[in-house]
Amino acid sequence: MSRPADSSANRRPTSLILRLLEAVDRFTEWLEKSVLGLSVLFLAGLLITHVLGRQLFGQGVTGQVELTQMSLVIMTFAGVGYAVRHARHISMSAFSDQLSGLPRKALLVVISLGTGALMFYLAWYAADYVATMAERGRTSSALQIPLWIPYLAAPIGLALAGIQFWLTAIRNLTSRETYRSFTEKDEYLDAPEDSAL
Repeated sequence: MSRPADSSANRRPTSLILRLLEAVDRFTEWLEKSVLGLSVLFLAGLLITHVLGRQLFGQGVTGQVELTQMSLVIMTFAGVGYAVRHARHISMSAFSDQLSGLPRKALLVVISLGTGALMFYLAWYAADYVATMAERGRTSSALQIPLWIPYLAAPIGLALAGIQFWLTAIRNLTSRETYRSFTEKDEYLDAPEDSAL
């Protein structure tokens, strides 16, 4: 009788950690979706207003080019973590696609840990760049917006991508199945082969 209790006691910390990581994953997903959604809506509204203003009144939105560039920077870096979460990022998988089972899973863990570390490294340098920009007081030319504000999306987005890569590694280390991201199973080997080839 004490054996099942021991095994369930051993599973509880892992289960608690996974639930905590799932909560982190859900929060970062909400954050990324919110930033991406608001950025897309802002950009669409800005461009529509600019075109209507030019056509109807002969004058568009002041600083439209700057605001468009800032929105694209924010959307790009907010989208990095979102792409990793849904395993929609670019991956060079020619070698890993030749593997199966434990070797494939081990390679995915190593790649996830290494890529996550690279994302954190880039986030560190991006944060240093943003801090330098803030110290120098750089602003946009037309609207005088401090440039560190939109560029803050770079270190945050890269850090969120690093978190997602490390969550992928943790998921692969704690589960029997192979995962391409924290929530997406690796179904490459399960895909039906095309009979035309």
